[in-house]
Amino acid sequence: MIQVTRGGQFPVITVRTRLPESAAANGAIRADLEVEFAGQTVTYRQIALQQSTQDGATRITATIPATLAAFKIDPPTLLAIPVKNEMPVRVDLTWRRQK
Repeated sequence: MIQVTRGGQFPVITVRTRLPESAAANGAIRADLEVEFAGQTVTYRQIALQQSTQDGATRITATIPATLAAFKIDPPTLLAIPVKNEMPVRVDLTWRRQK
């Protein structure tokens, strides 16, 4: 799979977004995400992000509806069984403000 996704040449996956400060008060946020993977950059518009804050930690979760075709990756086969084009990416991150 590393060869198919060009992992040796592009070992890092980058996700970029910009959130307005007003989004900090909301539980549900919609944002545009830019994903760089396998040497290709794809923009996903208005992805639903869920935000929660507990004990000073902010957690954001989302699912990015990525596909192999969007990143110009030919779906490989695994033991002669074709791999699905869909590869949803589940994002789950937590951060805290430093004191």
